Amino acid sequence: MKTIPLSSHFSFLIYKTVLHIALVEPEIPPNTGNIARLCAATYTHLHIVGVTGFRLDAKAVKRAGLDYWDEVKIHRHIDLESLHEFLPNSRFVYFTTKTDKLYTDFQFAENDCLIFGRETRGLPEDLLKANWERSLTIPMPNKNVRSLNLATSVGIVLYEALRQIGFP
Repeated sequence: MKTIPLSSHFSFLIYKTVLHIALVEPEIPPNTGNIARLCAATYTHLHIVGVTGFRLDAKAVKRAGLDYWDEVKIHRHIDLESLHEFLPNSRFVYFTTKTDKLYTDFQFAENDCLIFGRETRGLPEDLLKANWERSLTIPMPNKNVRSLNLATSVGIVLYEALRQIGFP
């Protein structure tokens, strides 16, 4: 993550967002809450794409105990096309259990948008096929486990991407 000092008179730094997380139609509120906290902690913008399986209004998030919600830079998008239009200079990287291409073998860059699908179904296969060269997975040696928790997956990949680009 890049830091830019405001002035030599200040003892704090302003952080520039260098990555984006996009959740496509998330279904489970605690997963989105955990991911929002992760984004707040790392100055990563969170993009919610499509319809969620829960409410995201101020009353609902306050009731869920998300007292850090004001720290999250959150953007809503009706579909992936509007996400692409909002981030015209980003490279979109997709995560799935349906590929053998490891996230650790990928070279992340500033302004990448890391896209994760629904907890129960993941990302649509046609989207993955159209973007196969940028579709990655997290290895799971135990083949009896079909997937990791969404928030866990986002945390693993986000911190690897941040490490590669020089965080903090």
